[in-house]
Amino acid sequence: MADNEGLSLDNYVERACAEIIGRHDTVSHEPRDVVVYGFGRIGRLLTRLLVEKAAGGQNLVQRAVVLRPPKHPVEDLYKRASLLRRDSVHDSFKGTIRVDEESHVLICIGYAIRFIYASDQSAIDYTQYGIDKALIIDSTGVWRDRQGLELHLQAKGADKVLLTTSGKGDVVNIVSGANSDLLTPEDNIVAAASCTTNAIVPVLKCMNDHFGIVHGHMETVHAYTDEQNLHDNTHSKERRGRSAPLNMVLTETNATKSIGKLLPELDGKLTGNSIRVPVPNVSMAILNLTLENETTVEVVNDYLRDVSLNSAMTRQIDFTISKEVVSTDFIGNRHAGIVDSHATIVQGNQVILYVWYDNEFGYSCQVVRVGQKMAGIKYPVIPAQPSTGEPLSKEVTTLKVAQ
Repeated sequence: MADNEGLSLDNYVERACAEIIGRHDTVSHEPRDVVVYGFGRIGRLLTRLLVEKAAGGQNLVQRAVVLRPPKHPVEDLYKRASLLRRDSVHDSFKGTIRVDEESHVLICIGYAIRFIYASDQSAIDYTQYGIDKALIIDSTGVWRDRQGLELHLQAKGADKVLLTTSGKGDVVNIVSGANSDLLTPEDNIVAAASCTTNAIVPVLKCMNDHFGIVHGHMETVHAYTDEQNLHDNTHSKERRGRSAPLNMVLTETNATKSIGKLLPELDGKLTGNSIRVPVPNVSMAILNLTLENETTVEVVNDYLRDVSLNSAMTRQIDFTISKEVVSTDFIGNRHAGIVDSHATIVQGNQVILYVWYDNEFGYSCQVVRVGQKMAGIKYPVIPAQPSTGEPLSKEVTTLKVAQ
């Protein structure tokens, strides 16, 4: 086996690993305390991921969960432990969970996570629990503008805030892998955008970098969420009051409105709608794009496959060649989106792409990646990958088998 420079496998590995061979200090960052504010679908998945990644201590370390005060704190703690341990969609927690009633702590695989009950996020003193310079991950969605999110920073021991939906006003929205190069150490309030935005932005960026997008339309076939009604009832938004498990619900999406802020070069070029459907998880974005020039299915798929393997967005864009996959096959997929290559349609300069995404777990992985960037946590990547923000190469990189 040789690469396109003719290097043998041994020589290639030696060159790619040159900066870490013989070193024992490849990790230079300090661990960062994390508080998950809210413990719903995303909050619990974030906890699973943070506990999984805490090994060694040089990472984001979840120290607490913040909730509104319950009537019966001990009973509530056991219920929270049960919800973390068992999930109807994402299966069971891979590890042990013990409840410390006296300290209001869940001990997850040896890591103590304190449950703090508070009605006012600005009045919490995290330092009394040994938590300092904490990254607060707000998974409630209650506060989405700077004024509301700044209340977190008034708490003693809080340092930065990360919102798990699209931010409003001047709150910077970051999609890991697509525009995370815009993050600076001074950014203390950041939004990780929505699950749909995370699914489509990486694909749109690479398609625009390579082919040029004139305009397009996005339709997302989205799993229902817990803000919809189980049975018909009143709702603040049109149509969403109807029963989620019994109906397809045509509704709005904020994803296309965020595109202009995330990718200014596509501002005003995309429209979008959403259809909520009766499945609990995994959604699909259908991108109908008009390109600057004509192309073919083979060229588009070859390019997207290469991006999924050899670019700065290998953790954002996945690629499937199976003719048999369905939505449940993507539960637990850690990418922001998965291109279904067999569904790609090309006619002249018109391209239709079908992008699956786990709107819960895949999105939570993206949130953690933004959190790591905010905390200055960075590990060596071998082989080195292009940096986020660099235009993607228009040449397809290939490996060849030595004859």
